Amino acid sequence: MAFDFDTPTNRLKTDSIRWDSFDSKEVLPLWVADMDFKSPPCVIEALSDRVNQGIYGYTHSPHQMNAMIADYLYEQYQWKVDPEWIVILPSVVSGLYTTVQQLTESDESVLIPNPIYHHLRLACTSANRPFQEMPLELKDGRWVLPVNELSNLITNKTVLALFCNPQNPGSTVFTREELKEFGNFCLENNLWICSDEIHAGLVLDSNKKHIPLASISKDISEKTITLMSLNKTFNFPGIGLAWAVAENPVLRKAIQVGLHQTIAPPSLLAYTATMAAIKEGEPWRKELIAYLRSNRDLIYSKINSIDGLSIGNMEGSYLAWINCTKLNHPDPYQLFLDAGLATSPGSQFGQQKFIRLNFGTQKARLTQALNIIESCAKF
Repeated sequence: MAFDFDTPTNRLKTDSIRWDSFDSKEVLPLWVADMDFKSPPCVIEALSDRVNQGIYGYTHSPHQMNAMIADYLYEQYQWKVDPEWIVILPSVVSGLYTTVQQLTESDESVLIPNPIYHHLRLACTSANRPFQEMPLELKDGRWVLPVNELSNLITNKTVLALFCNPQNPGSTVFTREELKEFGNFCLENNLWICSDEIHAGLVLDSNKKHIPLASISKDISEKTITLMSLNKTFNFPGIGLAWAVAENPVLRKAIQVGLHQTIAPPSLLAYTATMAAIKEGEPWRKELIAYLRSNRDLIYSKINSIDGLSIGNMEGSYLAWINCTKLNHPDPYQLFLDAGLATSPGSQFGQQKFIRLNFGTQKARLTQALNIIESCAKF
């Protein structure tokens, strides 16, 4: 490999949320979704050059930014996007909250998956919007939508569906047919859609490909805000930058409410990092995928050999959604934490008897984590 993912990185004294929340001498922290790998050399070099210029004044989005993103989306996903459909945002999370606030009224409700990344749920509760959960079903090792039950979950007050692809925490990479079925359901019921696709660049299965929901048809595109970012793929979430794609001008106007007012724009370094990743980051991304795939296979082998634990297919991202339902313990998260491993508790995503393990780390650290899990499960 041209890039080194095995050498341990020291994230202490870097103000890391993940590493500073626990005593590193006692606990291995594999929870919050950032990786323990250095960002690509092209990103580091571009940031260094920008810093060395020595002037950090007020900065607008580079004039070529939207066109670069549109070209990238076509190159990666064969999705034809007009640069005018793109709105630059500071983060996907801010986009989720803005979408719920602007596309729903106080007496209207939202449809969200379960399990799901907790900010999709918090975007509803913070806006005081009721929500109805779509309980994902495990079929052939994949967490999929309950398509035959969706019509029973909505009312005449349901106006928005939140979606996540690849799915977090279940890691499903939805197929074209699955996306078409869900998108058409939303069309038939006149639902707006907000699709969180921040993990699009992290598809692990060689026979799978990320397909943006809005790319399925023009009708679906007209109803959809797609939220994307390179923060996860190239590991610079602390710098940040995201974008929304919305063909419908009504949705573009909605997603911009508060921008440059109560919602700050991205920093000048965010533009630099994102553009460098687009221009030169692909070789690094491909090697990252190979490394994560190897880590995933290690998890499969270990977890499937432990009584009381199970895991579905990990098709995308670097997050393992481990089923501890048959483990004889009321709180699996606390069990592993007491043994020296910090994961994300399943309750955060709507499922108490699961944990989410971040395997975007060196293989030696992952092996240490899996050994802790195995030792706990024996008792």
